[in-house]
Amino acid sequence: MDTVNVGMIGGGLMGREMASAFARWCALQDMPVQPVLVAVADTNEDVLEWFQKIPSVTQQVTDYHLLLRNPDIDVCYVAVPHTFHEQIYLDVINAGKDLLAEKPFGVNQGAAQRIVEATKKSDSFVRCSSEFPFMPGAHAVYQACRDVAPLGRVLEVNAGFHHASDLDPSKPANWKRLSSMCGDIGVLGDLGMHVVHLPLRLRWRPQTVYAQLQKGYPRRPGSGGEAEVICDTWDNAALHTWAMVGDHPAAMRLEMKRLAPGATNTWYIEVLGTDGGFRYSTREPKTLWTFERGDHQEWKRTELGFSTPFKAVTGGIFEVGFPDIIQQMWAAYLLERGGLLGDHFGCVTPEEALMSHQLFSAALESEQTSRVIQLRYA
Repeated sequence: MDTVNVGMIGGGLMGREMASAFARWCALQDMPVQPVLVAVADTNEDVLEWFQKIPSVTQQVTDYHLLLRNPDIDVCYVAVPHTFHEQIYLDVINAGKDLLAEKPFGVNQGAAQRIVEATKKSDSFVRCSSEFPFMPGAHAVYQACRDVAPLGRVLEVNAGFHHASDLDPSKPANWKRLSSMCGDIGVLGDLGMHVVHLPLRLRWRPQTVYAQLQKGYPRRPGSGGEAEVICDTWDNAALHTWAMVGDHPAAMRLEMKRLAPGATNTWYIEVLGTDGGFRYSTREPKTLWTFERGDHQEWKRTELGFSTPFKAVTGGIFEVGFPDIIQQMWAAYLLERGGLLGDHFGCVTPEEALMSHQLFSAALESEQTSRVIQLRYA
């Protein structure tokens, strides 16, 4: 088995999840490549302390430039606030390292464009993180919708990602509540890539968009002990779009919400056609709903179990969880990096990340003007 040495820039919540995925890599079967976490950079020394429990980590630094000078590192995973994406991603690429970047791939469309241009001029293999389409049900919808003919005419597509933790007004503000850190697109940048990853891969590109954007609590307690922090980002977004699906336009509704009563971490997709359709939600992680129009209109329930794209030792009777799809995403990244992905579903490409930003920019324009905006993809 080939090994790939990984350096991590940003060791917070997602960094620890990635480290955990590497630690249980043996759960994957017939995998020809293994990631090894060898270095971590974070400005917070308390964050670095957590990684001392991982024997393979031989470098811990507060200056990520020192990590980039490490000749042993093959791939960098970067998870930092959005406003830092452009500079760090460009530094990784210019250092000759491969990159798995966190969404939204730049604080705004201009930053995403410059990152994409840099990738085209380099030999670095670059992809963007989005793990939820690696859920078994999401993967089943993707496989089925690559040919929409059996569905008849697709009438509508509904996809979304809902959180509810921000319903609590006493929750302290973090950087995602500040447009100076997460960008003017707010929740679109935080959750949007997860929602558009699968439609864009299916080439269901929104042609027009009408956006309804909503802000939550204007002030929250400060995370550093401040009395109050002004929160100025968009917290909820509903994008009403038209996209060509097959030979016909279909209504596509995309939702990203931090204020969704009753949701914790709910990702879903629904595709409805005249002859068939599919519905999947992480509320029921093992369950795929399939619609068929015959003598009766029927929704059929299929229990998928642990049927991940890349096979694991876990028994098929169990359900997939978030740590599992993180591992699946890394498997896809490393296999594609090595030219071994084949027909499997892959991570977000730089071009798809840029398309998502073009959609989000149009959504901001729609909110500002109360108009339907025509999309123009570069």
